[in-house]
Amino acid sequence: MIYFDNSATTKPKKEVLDTFYKVAENYFGNPSSVHHLGLQAENLLSQARNQIATLLKTDEQEIIFTSGGTEGNNFIIKGVAEKYRNRGHHMITTMIEHPSVLNTCIQLENNGFDVTYLPVDETGRVRVEDVKRALRKDTILVSIMHVNNEIGSVQPIAKIGELLKNHPKTLFHVDHVQGVTKVPLDFHESNVDFASISSHKFHGLKGTGAIYIRKGLKLAPLLAGGGQERGFRSGTENLAGIVAMAKALRLGMLDYEAKIDTMMDVRDFLINELQLIEGVTMNTPKQNTSPHIINFSVQGFKAEVLVHELEQHGLYVSTTSACSSRTNEPSRTILAMGLGEERATTSIRISLSFDNTMEEAKQAVAIIKQSIKNLKPVMRG
Repeated sequence: MIYFDNSATTKPKKEVLDTFYKVAENYFGNPSSVHHLGLQAENLLSQARNQIATLLKTDEQEIIFTSGGTEGNNFIIKGVAEKYRNRGHHMITTMIEHPSVLNTCIQLENNGFDVTYLPVDETGRVRVEDVKRALRKDTILVSIMHVNNEIGSVQPIAKIGELLKNHPKTLFHVDHVQGVTKVPLDFHESNVDFASISSHKFHGLKGTGAIYIRKGLKLAPLLAGGGQERGFRSGTENLAGIVAMAKALRLGMLDYEAKIDTMMDVRDFLINELQLIEGVTMNTPKQNTSPHIINFSVQGFKAEVLVHELEQHGLYVSTTSACSSRTNEPSRTILAMGLGEERATTSIRISLSFDNTMEEAKQAVAIIKQSIKNLKPVMRG
């Protein structure tokens, strides 16, 4: 099996699973309990928070644990809307955000907020000038992803953060789910106010994530309850998942230092070889792109048909984002780039992890070539 769908989810590392099992078995106390087992759990939770904060170059008071990226994005956007609605009712995002951002914004529009959806250029990047033009006196939030989950375009977060320094009443949220451990981002240096990450995107477990909230800022809680996570996110913490996430993040950062060059070599090989195949068009931009996401279209081939054919030969890839792949809708990102509906309906995403090898890449190219050859008579009818 060749697993090239790591942007949908990654396989948990054995060390991470071992950590989860150990904590779940031995530290099962509720961190809010005042007895010894509770204090043990609370200490472990504090250690995990400190480790994650250190790895992300933040303060431990700026880290709040969640169930993942979707909750994190909802929490931040809705929390800002509720907490700062006295400042204004306008928000800015882009047309290529993850559904957990776009659908949250649509919900807010139905509740009286005004949302500007910025276009992107042909490389899938938002223009800083467009952000500047869209800003209003009543703009309370700019929400822009770091790395696009479909084509891998990297947004100019630092430049947008610099722009927003002159707009102190406008807060800045970054969906960092696809960037963490692959594309470094310093929240403080980039003037980011809020960010979200998800454990299962870097070999942790599903159901755990975290948000960064810059010190001094407030959010209206998404969940009401016992006041855990300093009142930001009530509910008994998933201690085993959180400690496992800290382990996964540490290992992911080490992998970046040791294996980022190999990942980029694998990516470049795949792009170069795929472009030589008749009918293949690359959707991933040549510059300002992540090291792990490759998106291409095969003219005349329905994406889901090709994905299933590749699976028959042991190669696992995807169409659009995992949250949208079952709808069989055209890629919203590719449409926003102006590349046309055919490319948007025939796009395939390969997404790598640090564990993928050049040998796998060579086998994958051979499988893709053979699968296209096998399907040509069928697709031509």
